[in-house]
Amino acid sequence: MKTKTRSKDIFVTDISFDVTEEELHKLFSVCGTVKAVNMLNDPQGNFKGIAFIRMANDKETKEAVNMLDGTRLQNRCISVSIALSKEERTPPAVEIQEKKARRRRAPKGRKKEH
Repeated sequence: MKTKTRSKDIFVTDISFDVTEEELHKLFSVCGTVKAVNMLNDPQGNFKGIAFIRMANDKETKEAVNMLDGTRLQNRCISVSIALSKEERTPPAVEIQEKKARRRRAPKGRKKEH
């Protein structure tokens, strides 16, 4: 059984809230064919400054990441990386349980004088 690779997807953060889908499409089309632009919104419909870009192939994806990471777009430097699959983003349940089981120490500070 083959696993579906998502290496054609690019994760872009630190985007100005004034950027449009067309501007992102135009910027990434410098590196190849842009198949889709998905800009994420919060529940109220406001843009969150995060987008996923799907390129035509892996070569164009890698070129876009190398070329556009740190690019200035409307007075903000965007961060561009290859998008991780859901399996890569989600930690195993064992790690989550271990984190919950750890106890936190009380913060260090001045001792109370009696």
